Amino acid sequence: MEKCVTIEVYGADQICASCVNSPSSKDTYEWLEAAISRKYPNQPFIMKYVDIFHPPDEVKAISFAQQVIENDLFYPVVLIEGEIVAEGNPKLKDIFLKMENYGYTTN
Repeated sequence: MEKCVTIEVYGADQICASCVNSPSSKDTYEWLEAAISRKYPNQPFIMKYVDIFHPPDEVKAISFAQQVIENDLFYPVVLIEGEIVAEGNPKLKDIFLKMENYGYTTN
């Protein structure tokens, strides 16, 4: 593994208007965390959830939360090391591919 990656999930309590039948952003965050932990056991990563309407007092988080709102991105928006990997209903295949680009391996 090259490095411990940071995965950020930007979303909101309110489900995206275009994603009515999808799980909530928070549910997606928890599902991703569990799926990644199972896929890459004993390989650390950092997960962060950011509510786009109430971001933490960090310039980067506030800026990207505004970008999600202003650009009408489908949320949740999943970033790995600051790069958008998924919007709306994320696909595990895309997430896993990006993780493996950073050196994560399956057993």
